[in-house]
Amino acid sequence: MEIRPKNPTAKGPSEWFTGDVYIDAIAQGVKPSRIRVNAVHFTPGARTAWHSHALGQTLYVTEGKGLVQSRGGDLVSIRSGDIVSTPGGEWHWHGAAPDHFMTTSP
Repeated sequence: MEIRPKNPTAKGPSEWFTGDVYIDAIAQGVKPSRIRVNAVHFTPGARTAWHSHALGQTLYVTEGKGLVQSRGGDLVSIRSGDIVSTPGGEWHWHGAAPDHFMTTSP
């Protein structure tokens, strides 16, 4: 068994996010694994910049309410318990609703 201490919470970089976002690292795979698990805490109205992932992205909303949008697509509301899967190369953003906090685990 290995127990590692938690790293300090990090503020999300302004190049990646609009508004205040905080990141708690949970797990990272050992190479060649590319897995990385974080808890990303969005304050009301905070969101990611438009972005894409070569291999796609899966988000699990652990608490709160938020919004997601794919480029050219409709704005979609998400909430605690929802799983959002974005295919590789699809440009999108995700973030908290204007009046709610939201935490995701990507």
